[in-house]
Amino acid sequence: MDFFKLAQNNTSVRREFSAGLTTFLAMMYIVPVNAIIMSKAGLPMDALITATALITIFSTILNGLWANTPVAMSVGMGLNAYFTFGLVIGMGMAWQTALGVVFLSGIIFVVLSFTNFRIWVIKSIPLDLRRAISAGIGTFISFIGLQQMGIVVNSDAVLVGLGNLKDPQVLLGIAGIFFVVAFWAWKIRGTFILAVFLTSALAWAVGISPYPSEFISLPASMAPIFLELDIKSVFFDVAGNFTLAFLPVIVVFFVTDLFDSVGTLTGIGTRVGMFDESKKDGVEKLEKTLEADAVATVVGSMIGVSTTTSFVESTSGVEQGGRTGLTAVFCGSFFILTLFMLPLFKAIPANAIYPVLVMVGVLMFTELGTVNFKDTAVSIATFFIVVLMPLTYSITNGLAFGFIAYLIVKLLKREFEDISLGVIVLAFISFIIFLVH
Repeated sequence: MDFFKLAQNNTSVRREFSAGLTTFLAMMYIVPVNAIIMSKAGLPMDALITATALITIFSTILNGLWANTPVAMSVGMGLNAYFTFGLVIGMGMAWQTALGVVFLSGIIFVVLSFTNFRIWVIKSIPLDLRRAISAGIGTFISFIGLQQMGIVVNSDAVLVGLGNLKDPQVLLGIAGIFFVVAFWAWKIRGTFILAVFLTSALAWAVGISPYPSEFISLPASMAPIFLELDIKSVFFDVAGNFTLAFLPVIVVFFVTDLFDSVGTLTGIGTRVGMFDESKKDGVEKLEKTLEADAVATVVGSMIGVSTTTSFVESTSGVEQGGRTGLTAVFCGSFFILTLFMLPLFKAIPANAIYPVLVMVGVLMFTELGTVNFKDTAVSIATFFIVVLMPLTYSITNGLAFGFIAYLIVKLLKREFEDISLGVIVLAFISFIIFLVH
């Protein structure tokens, strides 16, 4: 086990095994959750369960072996919702084309892995705006969760209103929110998956959803979604004319994945000094983890899932003592079990899943607590980012309004020292977004 440098990192095989199991239990929910979310875009759920499990296994073990960090990866929450509800349902894009967008954003990520561009982007954009982006995506996916549960519904008079609280499905969703909030408040390990299964058990017990007739089976085929991505349609319309209409969406996927990964890795690393940028070893680990993330996104789009990213649930394994890639290898190996749990996952009602989406949004929203609202440009940009993402049903629009607003206010106040080249470039891209909208 010298490959993982266990002694150097003051850990052991037993501790890494325990940490890997802990991380697995904390993020096992992603398999049924991602399958249900992306199935709304028209992809078959059976194939999605297999694909989600496989990309989790591949990306997590790849990171463990390549970067030697205890970071688990899977299909990112937020971007999978944007894939389904923003691109496919919102923009009317075919899911095959949307996978093409994910593929291209991943290719950009991989190519830029060999340059300093990622670090340049990270350092160019104010930390407060990065936090605002996280909070904005949180409000967006929470809104989607509430809408899908029927708690928030369409209203001709005021656009949105409160749903029918007497509907059993709505009540089930509310019960799910209660469970996930309670478990999180009590700091129970495996909060999400425990809440999902308890809500499902409630639905089965009262007859809202049918009880599963079996619990295990052979993995479903990925044939319906494997290599079905359509890259040509990203650049050519139905008439065969070249277009850059989807370029802003590709940029949004890339930038959001980058920020999401860096934010997650920063949170994990600060607990144990793992990604200390003042140390060569810390920078190398950060870069290699981001490289594994980029490669996994490309592979994921080919097998039929949205953007892959580092999971914040990895902190549970780190808290358990995980310090090396062996934790990730163990975690990825445990996910092999989920390949055979198709009947159980299919029996989980949707309203047992969407409360997780709401809670993830809540956790992302807490990033606002550290934003410097005394800075006028930051406060205005943050407002547009957080409010317009859910109101326009688009991460792209929220980002665009935010970056443009930040640049304009800084120019008006003549605070030129706060305007970096990165901010100017992103504001320009944001302006282009509205031109091609």
